[in-house]
Amino acid sequence: MFSDATLHITRIFRVLNQARGNMMLVGVGGSGRSSLARLASYIAQMTVFTIEITKNYRLIEFRDDIKKMYLQCGGENENIVFLFNDTQIKDDGFLEDINNILSSGTVPNLFPKEDIPGILDMVRKPAVKAGCEETPEALWNYFIDRVRSNLHVVLAMSPVGPDLRERCKMYPGLVNCTTIDFFHTWPAEALQEVAMKFL
Repeated sequence: MFSDATLHITRIFRVLNQARGNMMLVGVGGSGRSSLARLASYIAQMTVFTIEITKNYRLIEFRDDIKKMYLQCGGENENIVFLFNDTQIKDDGFLEDINNILSSGTVPNLFPKEDIPGILDMVRKPAVKAGCEETPEALWNYFIDRVRSNLHVVLAMSPVGPDLRERCKMYPGLVNCTTIDFFHTWPAEALQEVAMKFL
C-alpha cells in the first residue's frame, strides 16, 4: 500500500462512518476508485452492494435492487455501501433515482401500497423505543431516516468527456450531497513501490 492509496482509503473511511456520508470518487478507469472503496468499506465493516448489468437490466430491475437495499438499511438496520460506477448507467432514470436517494432519501413510487404495512411493522418496535408515535406517517419517516443514515452511496465517475459535467447539471444532488475525492495520476513513488513489489 503506497501512501497515495492510503490517503484515499482514510478519506473514504472517514466519510462512510458519518451518518448520511456519501461520496463521489472522480478519476479515470483503473485509478483504483472501486478497489479502494471496497477496502475502506471492509475496514468500516460495511456490506458492499453493486448492481450487475445484464442485457435485460432495466429501470425495473434497478428499482428492485434499491428496494432490497432499503429493506436491509431501514428494516434490518444494516450499514450498506452502494458502489455505483458510471459505466453502469444504462438509463438516465438510474441517476434520477440516485439523485433522489442522495437529496431526500425518498424514491417516488418505489414500494407498492400493499408493501407499506409490512415495512411499518418491521420498524414499529425500534421506532417506539426511539420515542416515535405509532402513526403510519411517523413510522414511515423513521424508516426513511434509518435508510438515509445506513445507506452510503459511493459513485465512481470518470471526468473524461462532457458526461460528468452534464450529469451534475441535471442532477444537483450528485454534487450537493456527496463528498468529492479526486483520483489524480499516480505519483512516481507509487509506481516505483508497485514495480519493486511485483517485478
